[in-house]
Amino acid sequence: MTRALIFPGQGSQAVGMGKALAEASSAARAVFEEVDAALEQNLSQIMWDGPLETLTLTENAQPALMAASMAVVKALETEHGFSISDKVAFVAGHSLGEYSALAAAGALTIGDAARLLKLRGQAMQKAVPVGKGAMAALLGVDRAVAEKVAEKAADGEVCQIANDNDPMQVVLSGSKTAIDRVQEIGKEFGVRRAVLLPVSAPFHCALMQPAANAMAAALNDVDMKPPVVPLIANVKAGPLTDPGEIKRSLVEQVTGTVRWRESISYMTANGVTDFYELGSGKVLAGLVKRIERSANARSLQTVADIEAALTELNA
Repeated sequence: MTRALIFPGQGSQAVGMGKALAEASSAARAVFEEVDAALEQNLSQIMWDGPLETLTLTENAQPALMAASMAVVKALETEHGFSISDKVAFVAGHSLGEYSALAAAGALTIGDAARLLKLRGQAMQKAVPVGKGAMAALLGVDRAVAEKVAEKAADGEVCQIANDNDPMQVVLSGSKTAIDRVQEIGKEFGVRRAVLLPVSAPFHCALMQPAANAMAAALNDVDMKPPVVPLIANVKAGPLTDPGEIKRSLVEQVTGTVRWRESISYMTANGVTDFYELGSGKVLAGLVKRIERSANARSLQTVADIEAALTELNA
């Protein structure tokens, strides 16, 4: 099998995402209705009409991105006969995208994924007071260099690798004062640029431990089935199919590194040549091409995107 489905994380949200697909596809529309019902919130209206500030709130953006991804999945399955178990080797998602990947692979219901992501967003926001944490993307250096920058910048505080996105982009997360030091310290190690990210909390670092505890409790109460194809887990950069192991990895992921570069490399090393990013944005498709130049990567968001990809998807 040469195909993998990948699912975007926070930052890919945009007002209007999924609206045209919902208008054209009853299967997609049903996903948004299911998410709204599960959350007892008119999330789809926020997704389609904004304002962007409300959509970008972590507790809204996380379930919203999953809903947009699952709308594409259900349109493919219901209206075009696409079968993940027959046509896909692996699923993977960037941070919250792991929940989308698990819902796509039948491990979680859409309702459970929405409720878990709402809670995850709330718990991450509460874990660190606003202004006490920050994140910065290091451009032009690899993980080995980023680790040296993080170690020196920490100076007794938290500063660690949050995302290993591609060979020349690594994101650090931690205490604001430590991240503030990154910009100057990075110059010593050849960092081309250190860009502060517009985020409301320092995701994927030890400061998120309260959120990890909240997710451990929530996941313990959720019925998770084995996915129909393996999940390439962020914290393992390798395949998981056991529900217990997947739950543990989702808890670890809250404070651990998203090993995206290694995850893509694992899949290509195991025969994947074609990656399909399902949902909002094109961030992951771009990362795939920078990680494995020989790989094909495309984003599916609209009816036109789906129809253009059908022949190769069903090959």
